[in-house]
Amino acid sequence: MSDENPTPSGTEIAPGLFIPESALHFSFARSGGPGGQNVNKVSSKARLAILLADLQRILARGTYERLLVQAASRINDAGDLVITSDESRSQLANRAICLERLRNILLEAKRVPRVRRATKPSKSAKQRRLGAKKHRGEIKRGRGGVGDEG
Repeated sequence: MSDENPTPSGTEIAPGLFIPESALHFSFARSGGPGGQNVNKVSSKARLAILLADLQRILARGTYERLLVQAASRINDAGDLVITSDESRSQLANRAICLERLRNILLEAKRVPRVRRATKPSKSAKQRRLGAKKHRGEIKRGRGGVGDEG
């Protein structure tokens, strides 16, 4: 009888962030593009779909809301976050690329953006700016024109 926390199950996507295997739905299809006869025979394109409801249970509220905004183009009508990869000829490599992309998306959503604080220029900065404008105006005024002598 130990009082230790049970080991989280599933795939570790980010440090301390585990997603259950049941939440990850992989499907494979034939890739397009060049590749000769291999492209017509092998289903190497990987497609990873994760229900947003599963992610909502795993992620903190703020992280989940940032995810919805940042990954809006990857969310389909069924409520799945969809990630695809057909960069490699290997099904296993494309699966790993999908998991890496998911990891990057979740890490980006986990990062809290810095709060922008409004600033204003100092008095001396304002004076320098106005002084430079006056100086520039004096230069232009001193140029004169061809027909100015009367």
